[in-house]
Amino acid sequence: MTVWILRHGEAQNRARSDAGRELTVNGREEVLNSAAQLLGQPLRFIIASPYVRAQQTAELVRQALGFSDSVITVPWLTPDSDPRKVLVNLDMYAGDNVLLVSHQPLVGALIGLAVHGSTQQAQPMQTASLAELEGDFPLAGAMELVSVHHVQ
Repeated sequence: MTVWILRHGEAQNRARSDAGRELTVNGREEVLNSAAQLLGQPLRFIIASPYVRAQQTAELVRQALGFSDSVITVPWLTPDSDPRKVLVNLDMYAGDNVLLVSHQPLVGALIGLAVHGSTQQAQPMQTASLAELEGDFPLAGAMELVSVHHVQ
């Protein structure tokens, strides 16, 4: 299975709540730059955090790719979610190619856990950074980090 992990694009500094922060104009451009890296990939699901900026990021990617299915919104991709629970939840998508749209510190810790078996070796992820992981199953230490694309 291939798992792409995308951190949302640049978001507003302030909003009524952290969950309500929206993408900036620059953030939208960042997301479209990263979406271009996914063109032609055999993506089966787009799964996103319920936070506004992640939803906007996922929808921009969905439109840019001409992806016909809806974005799947899940509560286990918020910034403070447990990366171990993400791997457990990903197990129901084993064998499929998925895009996860989420936040720091979760995305960095999740990559560290999937690749190194530890959240202590978190992967640095800027806004709209896209990581590609491959493995037979989404297990701690069982995936390989194929590439990381950082928006310039």
